[in-house]
Amino acid sequence: MLRIGWFATGRGEGSRGLLRFIHEAIDEGRLHANIEFVFSNREPGEAEGSDEFFDLVRSYNLPLVTLSSSRYRREHGGGSMARHRLGYDREAIRLLQHYRPDVCALAGYMLICSGEMCRRYPLLNLHGALPDGPTGTWQSVIWQLIDSRSKQTGAMIHLATEQVDRGPVLSHCVVPITGDGFDQDWEGLRGRNAADIRDAEGEDFPLFQRIREAGYRREPYLLLETLRAVADGRLRVTPEIALDGSGHPLVQTHPSGLPLTEQIEAALASGKIG
Repeated sequence: MLRIGWFATGRGEGSRGLLRFIHEAIDEGRLHANIEFVFSNREPGEAEGSDEFFDLVRSYNLPLVTLSSSRYRREHGGGSMARHRLGYDREAIRLLQHYRPDVCALAGYMLICSGEMCRRYPLLNLHGALPDGPTGTWQSVIWQLIDSRSKQTGAMIHLATEQVDRGPVLSHCVVPITGDGFDQDWEGLRGRNAADIRDAEGEDFPLFQRIREAGYRREPYLLLETLRAVADGRLRVTPEIALDGSGHPLVQTHPSGLPLTEQIEAALASGKIG
């Protein structure tokens, strides 16, 4: 049985939705795994969103481990989190030392992990772009897609490394952002500069919303299918390398990771995977 560690800040519905989706798949027997622990860089009482996330974790009787990154930063001299990254991660590793996860999912975890953390665990990071696509937050990715008038986007799961959003890719799915439902919203961009729209309308811009929704619907399925591939032995991961089921480096057999678009679209059509 695949042992999963779960890292999440737990800020909002996205974090709760990912955990709920994977837990239900485990509970229904569609993913042969268990969640060993949930770790958050917030603590109870720190924010309403994370408190709701913690309530969900407790309702599933999952072990919850918390270490406030904000408090840690204050107690260690302030400044940016970057200067405290290694010390914070060492303390997190100490708190998690009794767990033995096979993989860890970074599911809405808002900290960049240190090299030491990346070498400690195989950290599966969900990034809302294709392997050769934009880096940065999901908001930044969408604005870059709009600015470049992209015809497609996607999402990928990759191993987290010190090079942000550029670790070995495990899987991906492609999401078209033209055609049905999109063309009218792209018309709203005609003759306008993406930067001006960002300043004037922000995330309320209809095209921004539509692109986000298209990716958001598919991301839980991508994470689930990737975890299933690991549980089934179609993927083998260590903190530094990903192998296919035959033991060959995945970068050689699938340079962009396992292509999961067809499975995910079928799952969306049917309402479930497996």
